[in-house]
Amino acid sequence: MLVIRQRIPARPEWDAELHLTYDARSKSRLRCFTASGEDVGLFLERGQSPLHDGECLLADDGRVVRVCARPEQLLHVTCASAFELTRAAYHLGNRHVALQIGDGWLRLLDDYVLKDMLVQLGAQVEAVEAPFQPEHGAYGGGHHHSHAGEAEFSYAPKLHQFGVRK
Repeated sequence: MLVIRQRIPARPEWDAELHLTYDARSKSRLRCFTASGEDVGLFLERGQSPLHDGECLLADDGRVVRVCARPEQLLHVTCASAFELTRAAYHLGNRHVALQIGDGWLRLLDDYVLKDMLVQLGAQVEAVEAPFQPEHGAYGGGHHHSHAGEAEFSYAPKLHQFGVRK
């Protein structure tokens, strides 16, 4: 069994790949298989953010393993206006739904009840199969290093400093 205990920055080269759903990428303890069929035991630090597509892991034997987001059945949501899309996102967030946010669209795991709600709100909902990489959330814990300078994360990492006065 290939044993993996450590997350490492993405590398240009790797020795094996893990194709995992979002649910599997969210677990710190997991038995799975590489793309070539090798048995893998993941023993990652608990409380960290889910693994993301392209992230690399270091196996105990020194091999680098790349994580690939496996395509899943999703709902792709668009709306006629930014207000309607914001309203749809609000109602999904109110139900604590994992949500991937794009430019003018939302994606969530396929769910007929949520699909019906979105349609009633006036959204256009299309079934797609694609990798799912939802927002992790402001209070998710783990992953505390700064992403300053990256377009997607250009804010100071102060979300977890509750009760601090300056």
